[in-house]
Amino acid sequence: MADISFLLLIFFLVATTMNVDTGLMRVLPPMPPEDQKVEDQKVKERNLLLVFVSASGNIMAGAEDMDIHGIKDKAKDFILNTYDDENLPEKEDQEFELPDGSKWVYPESQGVVSLQTTRDTGYQSYIMVQNELTRAFNEVRDEVAMKKFGAKFSELSEDQRNAVSKAVPLKISEAEPRNIKK
Repeated sequence: MADISFLLLIFFLVATTMNVDTGLMRVLPPMPPEDQKVEDQKVKERNLLLVFVSASGNIMAGAEDMDIHGIKDKAKDFILNTYDDENLPEKEDQEFELPDGSKWVYPESQGVVSLQTTRDTGYQSYIMVQNELTRAFNEVRDEVAMKKFGAKFSELSEDQRNAVSKAVPLKISEAEPRNIKK
């Protein structure tokens, strides 16, 4: 009896598969040089969109409450700053080299989206907000790719995707969670 149960145990260990959890794909910014002052790392207030997710799942972007469906549009408006609103991020013309050797000048947004939560914010709420913010950047990249290359971002060659990714970098900062006292 013991031999049979041992063989069954070995069989199930060998035959079953284990799910491997994967994390979120994020490229972290490089560490600043040691000689760089803290003041040099600060971002202008107009270049920062604060997105806060509370423990109850309430979302605040900028100074307004909103639901999960409004975050993408708010982030896109912030990133693009189509009308050069002085309350939205600055733009700085950057020159990018294209695969054919030509140069492309694009006004890169200096905006950073800062996501902050509380320590007891639900994982589901956090991931939903993170996905909406990433979706906003992806849609902006699609729009830029369509204007410049006439195709969606996913349909571009690797060199073209790299150029668009440099023109519209994924600038999502994750601040340390807050301790909210009740």
